[in-house]
Amino acid sequence: MRADEFLTRVRDRGEFHSQEEAEQVTEAVLRVLGSRIVPGEATDLAAQLPAPLDEALRPERGRPEPFDREEFLRRVARRTGARPRTAEWDAGAVLSTVADTVPAGQVDHLLDQLPADWADLFGSTGERHAGRRDGTAGRAGTGNGGDKAPRRHG
Repeated sequence: MRADEFLTRVRDRGEFHSQEEAEQVTEAVLRVLGSRIVPGEATDLAAQLPAPLDEALRPERGRPEPFDREEFLRRVARRTGARPRTAEWDAGAVLSTVADTVPAGQVDHLLDQLPADWADLFGSTGERHAGRRDGTAGRAGTGNGGDKAPRRHG
């Protein structure tokens, strides 16, 4: 898949106004994710994404930072200038597109490194993974947590 195709999917899922906005949000989400997962996993995931999006997964530090979902969303919000609820929507748009783009095994490896409450951000693929972890397989997820909140601080 080409970068413009990936970003069009993110734009449509996230209801962004432009491809540029989708690209900015995608870069923010992938950069924060890249700081959370081990470098080898970030490299493997980056290899599955089109250039230049793969560059966003390059870890800024050598070791992953063990932060939770709430901190992940705060960091995404900080990078995008969005409210935390909007950051959740944004992350769902990006991560569900990642889950639909890369091989399922890659998504499983990624989700194995993250707490179970991150699974819904990856859409139905993540929900199925979480179901295998807790015995509730088959639940459908939206990947975005519901209605989109207003984007910017006011």
